[in-house]
Amino acid sequence: MAHEAAIERLAGLVRVPTVSRVEAETTDWAAFDRLRSVLEAQYPLVHARLERELVAERTLVYRWAGRDPAAAPVLLLAHQDVVDPGEPADWAHDPFGAEIDGDTMHGRGTIDDKGSLAAILEAVETLLAEGHVPGRDVILVFGHDEETHGSGARAAAAMLQQRGVRPVLVLDEGGAIVEGALPGTVRPMAVIGIAEKGIATVRLRVAGRGGHASTPPEISAIGRLARAIARIDEHPFPARLTDATRKMFAAAGQAATGIRGLLYRNVGWTGPLLRRALARGGDEISAMVRTTRVATRVSGGHAHNAVPERAEATVNVRILAGETIASTLARLRAIVRDPLVEMEADGSEPSPISPTDGPGWELVTGALAEVRPDVVPTPYGQTGATDARSFTGLTPAVYRFTPFHLTAGERAALHAVGERIRLSSWLAGIEYYRALLGRV
Repeated sequence: MAHEAAIERLAGLVRVPTVSRVEAETTDWAAFDRLRSVLEAQYPLVHARLERELVAERTLVYRWAGRDPAAAPVLLLAHQDVVDPGEPADWAHDPFGAEIDGDTMHGRGTIDDKGSLAAILEAVETLLAEGHVPGRDVILVFGHDEETHGSGARAAAAMLQQRGVRPVLVLDEGGAIVEGALPGTVRPMAVIGIAEKGIATVRLRVAGRGGHASTPPEISAIGRLARAIARIDEHPFPARLTDATRKMFAAAGQAATGIRGLLYRNVGWTGPLLRRALARGGDEISAMVRTTRVATRVSGGHAHNAVPERAEATVNVRILAGETIASTLARLRAIVRDPLVEMEADGSEPSPISPTDGPGWELVTGALAEVRPDVVPTPYGQTGATDARSFTGLTPAVYRFTPFHLTAGERAALHAVGERIRLSSWLAGIEYYRALLGRV
């Protein structure tokens, strides 16, 4: 019965369509207000006993007072918003229906990131019911625009920094418990993000001579823009092994057998071979070793029989550690090699690399050993961006780990049609957060 009630509470969150949009004025902010009401109703002890404040209007910050107010607190992060599901007709299940099929709940946000948000609150609510008081303060930060601007998390981090908060640990969404992510691994691995790529939005703009489509110029604005995008696609960034990736291989060596285990454990001299192998791997693997770039939006033209006077495109870039927004933009300009294609970029730089020792790391991995002793903790450089990047100024111990066992298919459905989570995996994630909070 307890599990059934918890599952229904997760469904209650998924059913609220808290889609954040780049154009903030087009976001349905009333949905976020409804979500806040649902949280208050579903987690009464959390809202009765923890201090709560709103930051940047809609980011939620809770403080669970611990026995020792002088001890460095623990910060647990999640976010309320989800990405647009696209056309509901493309889904086999209602993207906001939280429909259950056997052991699986379908819907936008089941993993990213209402799954984590609900699991954290389930852990806190049940521990409160048991009379548990943490040894140190626990701060929960639930951002409202992680999928777009991350302004809520930045405001919360700035507020905490101004108050002198120096946490022993910041834990956000990120890697998961996976199997077979690297060839030759025979044990499940908990991939824990110790760094994340930078993220940049690069805008390409082309102006050209307009006119009637019956007398077109040699190359139109759209043609010039298309050529620029094709050149970017044809010239991938070079592959490199970062310190985070080297640490991943060293840990993966404990999960692998045979020649591959030997190669992973000796990354110091097998690095060039591993780099080449990863660069030729699938999309998820090759993204670990290079800056990636992909055109995500294109616009131009106003009539079917008129030559467009301008065309624009947006390229999403995920920047590997050791590179910068400026160096990335310079490389793209060299690839496009066309001064008539204007390019500008904004975003955030790659994060620092967090340590794989110390009390913060030990809290994360100790809780993992308690609930999943069969799993190998594996640090890695995360390819996606999270709210965690806003908190690296508070402590070096910033980690990105979603404590759910996720299959390759489940991971592929993130930000795509068919997002879903196995409920057995989600319930096990609650136990991870309980174990973590029990160690605080």
